[in-house]
Amino acid sequence: MPGHVGRVALRVTDLDRMAAFYEDVIGLKTLSRDDERAVLGVDDPLLILLRSDRPARGPDETGLFHTAFRVPSRAALGDALNRIESAWRLDGASDHHVSEALYLTDPEENGIEVYCDRPRDEWPTTDDGRVEMDTLPLALAPLRAAADGAGRCPSGTDVGHVHLEVSGLDAARSFYVDGLGLNVRAEMAGALFLATDDYHHHVGCNVWNGRSAPATNRGLAWIELVVDDPAAIRSRVGSVTTRGDGVEVTDPDGITIRLRRA
Repeated sequence: MPGHVGRVALRVTDLDRMAAFYEDVIGLKTLSRDDERAVLGVDDPLLILLRSDRPARGPDETGLFHTAFRVPSRAALGDALNRIESAWRLDGASDHHVSEALYLTDPEENGIEVYCDRPRDEWPTTDDGRVEMDTLPLALAPLRAAADGAGRCPSGTDVGHVHLEVSGLDAARSFYVDGLGLNVRAEMAGALFLATDDYHHHVGCNVWNGRSAPATNRGLAWIELVVDDPAAIRSRVGSVTTRGDGVEVTDPDGITIRLRRA
């Protein structure tokens, strides 16, 4: 089931502040806007939809751990670092073997990763073909030096993966692997990393913060996976809603997944 992540939608409280953050700090462009929502992306691709809605997320609610924006070059990652350090605050930076990543949190406490993949032939793999990821410190000085001064994310930027906070890994595995057909690409204590093909991961799931209540309030509204045949999952999951050229399903924690035809 080859595919990729499409769009991500967030429920927000302060639409003006959030739209400005994703423009000025992340480097996206507002593609459409009204009083209720803002759609941002890079040129034509729509990457994130912000919708004015709902009170703050409760401390026990499952939902978003981070949205991961993938930039196409190390220079673009260096530019992202410069924007974050000049206009916001950096929470962390990691070398994952398969990628180099920067971490921050938006004004309404939604996690964000901005990352650049290493070439696939450099990804370490296990004997059974999975990827070996780690979390090592990332040196920032060389990354700053790689920047080329671009003020926005370049063409080719997309949502590379979405990482979710779930209430249980067994239920998540059953839904995303057995139901949606994703592949387990890596496992570590308290986390699963899943992909529609042999990518390092399109969906991450973790239980690190002990979330247990359904996702209902501010934060993640839905994520979209772009796949060859959305209808193929009908026989493997329970309730399926048809939406245009795809289908919509809900995971065990109330997180909405939209599957759109490539």
